[in-house]
Amino acid sequence: MSKVIIIGGGAAGMMAAVHAARNGHQVHLLEKNEKLGKKLYITGKGRCNLTNACETEELFPAVMRNPKFLYSAFYSYTSQDVMDFFTELGVPLKTERGNRVFPVSDHSSDIIRALEKEMRRQGVTVLLRTEAAHIIAKDGQAAGVMLSDGTRMEADAVITATGGVSYPATGSTGDGYRFAEELGMKVVTPRPSLVPMKVKEEYVMRMQGLSLRNTGLQLRDGKKKVYEDFGEMMFTHFGVTGPMILSASAHVGHLLESRELQAYLDLKPALSLEQLDARILREFEGGQNRQFKNVISVLFPNSLTPVIIELSGISPEKPVHEISREERRSFAQLTKAFPFTVTGLGEFREAIITKGGVSVKEIQPGTMESRKVKNLYFIGEVLDLDAVTGGFNLQIAWSTAYLAASSLK
Repeated sequence: MSKVIIIGGGAAGMMAAVHAARNGHQVHLLEKNEKLGKKLYITGKGRCNLTNACETEELFPAVMRNPKFLYSAFYSYTSQDVMDFFTELGVPLKTERGNRVFPVSDHSSDIIRALEKEMRRQGVTVLLRTEAAHIIAKDGQAAGVMLSDGTRMEADAVITATGGVSYPATGSTGDGYRFAEELGMKVVTPRPSLVPMKVKEEYVMRMQGLSLRNTGLQLRDGKKKVYEDFGEMMFTHFGVTGPMILSASAHVGHLLESRELQAYLDLKPALSLEQLDARILREFEGGQNRQFKNVISVLFPNSLTPVIIELSGISPEKPVHEISREERRSFAQLTKAFPFTVTGLGEFREAIITKGGVSVKEIQPGTMESRKVKNLYFIGEVLDLDAVTGGFNLQIAWSTAYLAASSLK
């Protein structure tokens, strides 16, 4: 039995604490906040999308950076293992669209409470409002933690589960990166990911608050298509957000560091261009003497109608029987490719996760142990690993936590 200190009481830290204690280790969990799981509490809009119920090999394409590094972790602790774990702790689960798994209650607090209860049952010592200032290493091995108040805590092993720098209000302030650098480990520059996008055009801001479902998105870098998706999005006071946009940010964030991208929304993806033109023609024939703005409004939400009319160049007051075939076809094309310019990504305070972190080259993939410092482990978002939305980032946290806890000597 060894004494283990875990720094960070988020998803990865709590999962590691449970499994380390189950394996007979004496576990101390340090959390600088006044409560555990602050970021976990707000995931999935407070519903906690805790994993993705896909086959294990399907997890890897969802990981944006270093998916191969996670081979041992994902196969050691699969999404089915995660679901079984929480079910056994008394949290009933459900699977929704896209294999997203949630607690039946739709309350992330149920996940946090289950982890807290199991840690108590396993005898984990939880120290809240306790901030680690440095990791103590002696003769190339982790020997404990120095707290911010100067207290020295000795241990046989240290697991760093401090998260990234997204949502800093939850306590994710990049401490783990500093710990790693102080010990000579390389850190890949952190950047926000799964984050809203900033848009140039003023007309986008005029639609602030409008949500669209079942919308197609295409992003282009000049003539090259760099991303395509289908789903939900929302216009904001600075640009666009929503599940489809957040996933896009993970794919094209690196491009937006140096240039703008052209975005096109397909507002009627269920219809081909010909079918849409026929639908518009039907509306025109049903109200030949009515003004364009009044006939076309049945096709779009209220706040979108004046914007798309303005972009079409057709006068809102023009009677539909005066609109030419070319104008009508052009309007249909605009509906299938509504344009705006993406200028960049939102800030860390809006990001769901952090891209970058402790370089995986510094970590043993089969154990999560540092290659430079023995008995020092890094798990979860502090590592240079990130995935798209859908429960994949939490699966990274659970799997790396389990692997580290199982590898303790």
